[in-house]
Amino acid sequence: MSEPSYTVRIVGDLADREAGFAVRREVFVGEQGVPEELEYDAFDEPGADAVHVLAVREDGRPLGTGRLLYGPAAAERTGGDPSVGSLGRLAVTGRARGLGVGVALVRAIEDVARARGLTAVDLHAQTRALGFYQRLGYEAYGPEYPEAGIAHRAMRRAL
Repeated sequence: MSEPSYTVRIVGDLADREAGFAVRREVFVGEQGVPEELEYDAFDEPGADAVHVLAVREDGRPLGTGRLLYGPAAAERTGGDPSVGSLGRLAVTGRARGLGVGVALVRAIEDVARARGLTAVDLHAQTRALGFYQRLGYEAYGPEYPEAGIAHRAMRRAL
């Protein structure tokens, strides 16, 4: 039996927002041990310079999420360049890995970035995920550094 199909959409209501938070809690807090107080931040609040995306199965079960920061919210993560967005909080549930959900989320975030007139997207990749992002056209730069106790590298892709 095959896995049900899924769609990716921009988070538009409280239910979608909470579904995305549940995915992040499962992956980052539950699986990776990130302290919950570090996982959620001001960019998760309504009105922040952020767009959240959500992948859901046809039955409504959330499979993955991610967000794009833009404007001043992204500037402190991208070296101050207002034309660069910041992809982050990308998470896919264990049961959905290998189905292309992560790729679909990244491409949806890139589409949002293009629609906002951004010319590139930066991200802070866990070093174990470098290959995933490299296959999507991202290039690592700068040294490895810890974030929430996990090794990361900065990456960028021109749009």
